[in-house]
This record gives sequence, structure tokens and C-alpha cells, in this order.
Amino acid sequence: MNGFRVPAWLQKIGARGNALAAPILIILLLAMMILPLPAFALDLFFSFNIAMSVIVLLTALYTVKPLDFMAFPAVLLVTTMLRLSLNVASTRVVLTEGHTGGAAAGKVIEAFGHFLIGGNYTVGLVVFIILTIINFTVVTKGAGRIAEVGARFALDAMPGKQMAIDADLNAGLIGEEDAKRRRSEVSMEAEFYGAMDGASKYVRGDAVAGILVTVINVVGGLIVGMVQHDMAFGDAVKNYTLLAIGDGLVAQIPSLIISIAAGMVVSRVASDKDVGSQVVGQLFAKPEVLYITGGIIGGMGLIPGMPNLVFLLLGSTLFGGAYLLEKRRKNMPPEELQRAGGGAGPAGSPGGGAAAAATTPAEQEEATWQDVMPVDTLGLEVGYRLIPLVDKTQNGELLKRIKGIRKKFAQEVGFLAPPVHIRDNLELKPSAYRITLKGVEVGSGEAMNGQYLAINPGMASGTLPGLVTTDPAFGLPAIWIDAALKDDAQSMGYTVVDAGTVVATHLNHLITTHASELLGRMEVQALLDHLAKDAPKLVEDLVPKVVSLSTLQKVLQNLLQEGVHIRDMRTIIETLSEHAGSTNDPNDLTALVRVSLGRAIVQQLFPGTNELSVMTLDNRLERLLVQALNAGGDGTGIEPGLADTIVQQAANAAQQQEAMGLTPVLLVPGPLRTLLSRFLRRALPQLKVLSHSEIPESKTIRVTSLVGAN
Repeated sequence: MNGFRVPAWLQKIGARGNALAAPILIILLLAMMILPLPAFALDLFFSFNIAMSVIVLLTALYTVKPLDFMAFPAVLLVTTMLRLSLNVASTRVVLTEGHTGGAAAGKVIEAFGHFLIGGNYTVGLVVFIILTIINFTVVTKGAGRIAEVGARFALDAMPGKQMAIDADLNAGLIGEEDAKRRRSEVSMEAEFYGAMDGASKYVRGDAVAGILVTVINVVGGLIVGMVQHDMAFGDAVKNYTLLAIGDGLVAQIPSLIISIAAGMVVSRVASDKDVGSQVVGQLFAKPEVLYITGGIIGGMGLIPGMPNLVFLLLGSTLFGGAYLLEKRRKNMPPEELQRAGGGAGPAGSPGGGAAAAATTPAEQEEATWQDVMPVDTLGLEVGYRLIPLVDKTQNGELLKRIKGIRKKFAQEVGFLAPPVHIRDNLELKPSAYRITLKGVEVGSGEAMNGQYLAINPGMASGTLPGLVTTDPAFGLPAIWIDAALKDDAQSMGYTVVDAGTVVATHLNHLITTHASELLGRMEVQALLDHLAKDAPKLVEDLVPKVVSLSTLQKVLQNLLQEGVHIRDMRTIIETLSEHAGSTNDPNDLTALVRVSLGRAIVQQLFPGTNELSVMTLDNRLERLLVQALNAGGDGTGIEPGLADTIVQQAANAAQQQEAMGLTPVLLVPGPLRTLLSRFLRRALPQLKVLSHSEIPESKTIRVTSLVGAN
């Protein structure tokens, strides 16, 4: 049986109805203010107003994020205008028909009036005023203040959130679509709090209007009743006070409910649970609290003159709830207990046992192999002010960026770097951090959490107030500035980044620089296992039949030391398989592999161009170096004076290349490449040395300077 399908014409009417809903609603509200309404229509609209307020409150209670109820500011405005329109319409009916009796303005107003007044007009008026004051001075005022502060903080946090999104996008953590969605959410969140700040003023004004309308109805009703309808003062007070208070109450109760809903939405803290789950899960999570409260309430029940039965019953209930909660916690897994907020507890509880174990003297325990802690390959230690950047419970952005760094490193370099172990170190300065490699510090710096680092790339104009420093990753001059100066710094040409980006960039730079040291035998074996999934025969024929694992590791480390990526493992293994029979020297094999990877090496250094602007050696210097290589075997025969000259002239030539925006590359004959690369690497790490055999035939060479010409 085919399911029921809505006809196309009916779908079009429904779509047009949704689009016309708002204009029709506004016209109805204006019509209610101008046109007289019968008593039945007032009953219908007042009932709808109460139902709408309950719907809004329940929706707010079950909302997880404020953006899940984005229409709330508009709902506040519409419901406020609905109540005011009903007040105007009911006032007209009260003043024109109030002399006929309590049912003149409908059954709803009459019922609410009788319910609140209860035969005593003074008590009814006082209770109505109290309800209005509670709504005006407590709920509405508090919600408005929270919305105002929330809007201010949301706007202040927008630049940082936008930069975090850009950093995640650049690090490869998220795609373009996710970045667009997150940017849209950040913008909508700021707009939401701003709209709530303004919409809360409508609710506050509605509370004031309710009091004024009620006073006008009472005073105006007395005048109309006694002057126009010749009613006695007692009868006029009875009729018009009943109608005025009933009218005000039937408007103020929905107003109070809407105000509570507004406070719920703007005062909740971001979480993946609704308000009810948060309150129950946190307020009644600790049995110790219930035990103590139950003891206090039970003790009060023993005092003579107190309502003993009520206090003792409530104290027993609290004791029973605490016992059941403690029993349930004992059966909970440790991970779930930690998420539930457990930990410390009385003796016999999981927390109490841990505390007892912690107090055992260390001298009574025998040393075991568990005391031998392995050294972390990569480590990041932070001062206490940087803990929010790496704390999961505080949504530390640096954790996500480190994951993105490892992923991007694996995609670009060709192997997976070890995980970064993060811990706090109280010996460091509060805003300091240090990066360790196999337990040894390889980099350190300071990052001012909450401030921005304005880096001068060399073209910035103007000065900024702040703490003068240097970029820890590349040594460029920089200044730590307040968030308010971010736009000014960018307009001056500074590169502005937050504290998390500073640490992440420094870590990424050091991981790339020390890539060869991160490639251990475990990583090489994992790399081979990964390649064997697609080419098992290729891997099987090479290791360990032709080349040992240690030799392969050394070749890959040699490539990484000079910044050559090892993504093309197929070409590397095929080259080793071809030449390993003639030589097993890792340096010779590295030179052969570099020739096979020549196209990739050149593309990495000169992306998107066919003309290679390089430096080269003067002919006389080239002959001297060849002689020194032949005499010393490894180049140790180079005279100290000649070595200093080579370093100085190479540094000057590299500086000229960088000034022209070119990559400093020295092109030399094949036999000299390894010698000069090792010799110049320590003094000029940015200089890359290529051999003629590594340049593809399709590329054009342009010599920009000669080293050793002077």
C-alpha cells in the first residue's frame, strides 16, 4: 500500500502560509488593539497566551545550546506585543461592559480574578503587585543583565574564535565547509546575545505596563461605573477590581513564565546536556552532601516546638538517597565515576581507598620495573598560566592544533611523528613553556595567554605598546599586545597570532627540523608495514634480503636531515633495490636516492616554476674542493682559512637570494654535494645544496651569484 502523499498544491499553500505567518500575526495584533473583541475571543486569546508561554519555557529548559533556540528574541517580542494587545482589548471591554458583572470580559479573567482575590480585594491587589515586582525587579532585571554581559563577552571573544577556526583550517583539522559553518555559528552567537540584550528590555517594559494598565482599569472603572452607570461605590469596586486584577494576572503569569525562560537561556553554561540533566547530575551527585544535610535537618526535627514529623521525614529521605547514591557509585567503573565528579570520599568509598593508598610511606614499597619511566620522544611542558590551553576540560585549543600538526606532518613529510606528551611544570615561569626531544630541551619560550603576539615580518610600520620579545619559532622581532590593539597591529603590517598559535607554530617548526631524530626503527618498520599493504612483494624483496632495516633507517634519516620528504617510499625502495648490490654505504645510497627523487626535491624548493635561480661555485674553488676531497676522503683536508671564506661568501650569497625572495640553493657537482651539505648545514641551515644530477632536464638554470669568485 502506497503511503499518503500531500498534493503539490497543498504543499505550495503550506509554504506560502509559513512565509505569510509573520505579517498576518502583526496585522492581528494591531487589529486587537483597534477593533473590539467579544468575550469569547478574549478567552481564546488569553488561553493561547498561557499555552504559548508554557511552550516557550519547556523549549528553553530542553535547549542544549543557545543557538538551538535562535528564534527566542523574536518570540520575546511577539509574545510581549500579544500580551499588550490583549491588555488593550480587555481594557476596552472592562470599561465598556464592566458594569454588567464579573463575566463581562470573559470567563478566563473572571476565573483568575476570583482565584487570586478570594473575596478580599486588598489581599488580591497586594498579591498581584508582589507578582509584578518579582517579575520586574528579580527575574527580568537579572536576565537582562546576564544577556548584556553575555553579548559583551561574545563580541570580545569573536576575534579569538575566528583565529582559532583559521588556525584549525590551516592545520588541516577541519575542512572549508566546517570552517564556514563554525564561522557562521560564532557570528550567530554574538548576534543572538545582542538580540537577547535588546529583547529583554521588552519584557521589562511589559512588567511596568502591567502595573499601569491595572491601576488605570481600577481608577477608570470606578469613574465609568459611578458616573456613567450610576453604580454604588461598593458595587463598582467589586466589579472593576475583580476585572482589573483578573486581567492583570492573566497577563502577568505568562509574562513571568517567559521571563524565567529568558533567564534559563542566557544564564546556562555551555554543555552537552539540558538544564534539568545538569541540575540533577551536579546538585545530587555527592552522597557526602546529602548525608550532612540529612543530619542537619534531622537534628532540627529533634528540637521541641519544631514540626518534628516533617523534618524527620525529610532527613530520613536524604539519608536514604545518600545511601543509594553511595551504593551505586561503588559499582561504577573508575572512568564513569570520574566523569560523574567522584574521587574524594569517606573511608570505604573509592575515593577513600585511593587516599589511604596515597598515604602509604614510599620507603615501605619495593622498587619495581614500573619505577623505570620511559623517556617521552616528544614532550611539551607548560607553566600554570598556560594550562587552560592544554586542558581538555577547558576545551584547550592547543590540543586540537597539535593533532592537526601531526596529521599535516604525516601528509607532507611521509611518516607519523610520535605523540606529544603534555604536562605542567611548576618549575617553569607561569607563562613559559619548553619542548623536549627524548627528554632534552630543544626549544622554549613564553606565551601570554589572553594576549596576541604581533610579529614584524620586516615590513611593519609603526610601534605598539606591549612587551617586546622575539618570535620563538623563527626569531623575528615581535611584541605581546592586548586584544584591543589587534586590528591596529594588522593595519600596520604586523602578523598577529594568539598564544596557542605561537606554541603550535614553534612545536611544528621543531618537529620538522628534528624529523630525522623522530624516525626510529619502530617508525621505519611501521612505514614498511603500511607500504606492504599495497606493495607486499616490493618490501619483501628489499628488507632484510638486500638492505638491513638499520641501513634503510640511516638512508631515510639522511634525507630528512636535509629537508627531503620521504612520501615517495616506492621510488626510494626501488632505487635501493637496484643499487644495494653494488654498495651498502648509507651515504652513497642516499646520493643515489636523491637523484631518483630529484624532480620532487626541485619541486619542493621551486614550486610552480621552470627556471631555477641558484648559486654555484667558482671554477677555482671547485677544483680546490675536489682536491681536498680526494686527499682527505671526507673533506677534512680543507684549510681553516678556506673554510671560513666559503662559509662567509655562502652566507652573503644566501642573504642576497633571500632578499630577492628566492630560496637559497647552492648547485655543485655530484661528488661535492655531500661534503658541502654537511659542512654548511650547521652555519647555514636555510641553505640547500643540490647536485647537477638531481636537476631534471626540463628545468632551466639561472646562476645568480658565484661563491668564491672574490
